[in-house]
Amino acid sequence: MVLDLLTDILIVFAIALGVGMVFNKIKVPPLVAFILTGVIVGPYGLSVIGGQEVANLAEIGIILLLFTIGLEFSFKDLWKIRLIAVAGGALQVGLSFVFFCGLAFLLGRPMNEAILMGFLFSLSSTAIVLKILHQNGEMDSPHGSIALGILIFQDLVAIPMMMVVPFLASLPLFDPTPFLPGDALLLLLTQDLLIILVLIAAAKWIIPRVMYEIARTRNQELFLLVVILTCFGVALLVSYTGISIAIGALLAGLIISGSEYSHQAASIVLPFRDIFTSFFFISVGMLVDVRFLIDNIGFVLFLIILAIVAKAVLATVAPLALGYPLRTAAMSGLALAQVGEFSFILAQSGYTVGILQFSAYQTFLIVALITMAATPFVMGICQPLAGKLCRVPALSRFAKGTCGIETENAPGTRGDHLVIIGYGVTGRNLARTARQAGIEYTIIELNPDLVTEARKNGGLVIFGDATGEGVLRHAGIRDARIAVIAINDPVATRKITSLCRNLNAALSVIVRTRYVSEVEALHALGADEVVAEEFETSVEIFTVVLNKFFVPHDQIGKFITDVRANGYRMLRSRSAPGGTLPDLVRNIPNITITAFTVAPGSALAGQTLGRFNLRKRYNILVLAIRRGEEMLTGPGSESSLEAGDIAIVYGTPEDITNAVDLFAGPEGS
Repeated sequence: MVLDLLTDILIVFAIALGVGMVFNKIKVPPLVAFILTGVIVGPYGLSVIGGQEVANLAEIGIILLLFTIGLEFSFKDLWKIRLIAVAGGALQVGLSFVFFCGLAFLLGRPMNEAILMGFLFSLSSTAIVLKILHQNGEMDSPHGSIALGILIFQDLVAIPMMMVVPFLASLPLFDPTPFLPGDALLLLLTQDLLIILVLIAAAKWIIPRVMYEIARTRNQELFLLVVILTCFGVALLVSYTGISIAIGALLAGLIISGSEYSHQAASIVLPFRDIFTSFFFISVGMLVDVRFLIDNIGFVLFLIILAIVAKAVLATVAPLALGYPLRTAAMSGLALAQVGEFSFILAQSGYTVGILQFSAYQTFLIVALITMAATPFVMGICQPLAGKLCRVPALSRFAKGTCGIETENAPGTRGDHLVIIGYGVTGRNLARTARQAGIEYTIIELNPDLVTEARKNGGLVIFGDATGEGVLRHAGIRDARIAVIAINDPVATRKITSLCRNLNAALSVIVRTRYVSEVEALHALGADEVVAEEFETSVEIFTVVLNKFFVPHDQIGKFITDVRANGYRMLRSRSAPGGTLPDLVRNIPNITITAFTVAPGSALAGQTLGRFNLRKRYNILVLAIRRGEEMLTGPGSESSLEAGDIAIVYGTPEDITNAVDLFAGPEGS
């Protein structure tokens, strides 16, 4: 018996490995590979293994999957995105439920089955969507945040859905008023209330105390045992009330999630979860009848296209209704255009209690599997498709101008100003600094909440999508001196960089990006300076380390200059210098133009440039001198520097670092 089980597991893993490697090359998630493995080895495929052993292992996978989801859930994270999570999630789930429930009922399905279909198709795949967003570096992008918020709401709302499934089985088949009988409803509410009270008491007094005592032993084996005991113990306790054991596991995870031991518990359970969860999706695949697919290929393909299109459109409406731009809403909608993991659990429960018949269950499994497999390709067309939608006049009008421009005040005529694209942490700090320095600036932002915040702080704010040329023109990009791109969407960042360069060849384009690997591509698109958070974090870390070792500040400053000059120079691959001054400056990576204030008491105060001979002694060239409101360009040897003057100088980073003390007064030396 044990030998047979080990043989089955070996066969399953071998086939899953081969299918997974093939799918990995075409960017299809491994979850889909597990389902296809089940199709191959199952009774409707090659029939090489028995189904009961895999089903038993799959039950453990479901329990551990929901337990870790509960462990990783954070009410603090939910609060940060509460608007889109609660309002947007409720709207998306509600619209999807009404559409698919109504469609099933119109197709003649029983009311309880129609309700279940509404549940199944209102959920999306958290695992697949978040993995693709993470791989693309889009987790913090506007559409990534929207998708995350809605997915969190879906995971939460799946709990009451799973609780309702057993009661749906008792509904009259075609009763148009699908309400629970009074006694059953009262019993359900009483059970739920008792469970909540017991779990609150356990979460507040019992579990933290037990976990604390076990943690004091510093014994990892005992800690693992108490985590597993909590998971399966709470799941079993909850199951006695008639509620699914999977829901009990989720509640067990929520109990521990509020404690300080949640991260350690999650790290222990995670490897077991991944192994057993794979068996769940393999068991799902084993239920897929390939012959049924062949016999009903036309109808199934119609349902697949309908499901993807309908879910994408309905998921787009939710953020659009909350005031997000059409492009952002469409990208988040396309990301959610598939069926989720919880839907398989719901469908399995519905099939077990008799709500779903064989044909309906088969149809759902096939449609769900293919929508999940198509997710990487659907998300891959997000950017170009969203851009095309924004160019459709009818859609722009329907979206109330969110593809276009909205300003609180007319921009008027301005030039030589700063354009800030993105009002996150970088944008806010930059705007505040520009305001204090008296620099005119324009902000472009497409998050309605951030637009409101920016307007409260003053300054010209444009509500629009900077990937649209019209928005950049409206911000005066043709006459601006500098554009700073500080958004979290890497694809949009590249497009905006290219647009800025095409619209204004003399513009200084400064881009903030997350990873060093993106620097070269952004320079190729026309960025003058690219600040990589990954690189700058390393600079900050070694600065702190050197300070702790009491290395002098001037030496640390030189180290920073050398690292930045050499590091960024290695990342840049520039062509031959062009014909304009901006092109020339951009194509000399080891040259810096900066400004120094001549401090009172500095060695330069009261001296002429010719007498001090900065160019020969310090290898720097003074390009201009600003004295009050007057700007002296092209100063000669007879030009003097006075205290309070701002000298604009040109030189290598190393030479400019060496000249810092020259411009500073006695206190700054």
